[in-house]
Amino acid sequence: MKARELRNMSGEELGEELLKLRRAQFGMRIQAVTGQGVKPDQHGKIRKDIARIKTVLRERAGSEAESDSE
Repeated sequence: MKARELRNMSGEELGEELLKLRRAQFGMRIQAVTGQGVKPDQHGKIRKDIARIKTVLRERAGSEAESDSE
């Protein structure tokens, strides 16, 4: 997922996507513990997508705070 795509999404959509990714991350953790085959590259991809979403949400919160103080 690209940051450009995330910036075009609404706050609600970003929240839903973040929840979906966190559930996938948890599921992968469970699979790894139980010894089921998990693609190792997926851990990094999901972690980075979560970070991108959090970054976009933080940017929006920061810009809203700046506009409120003016």
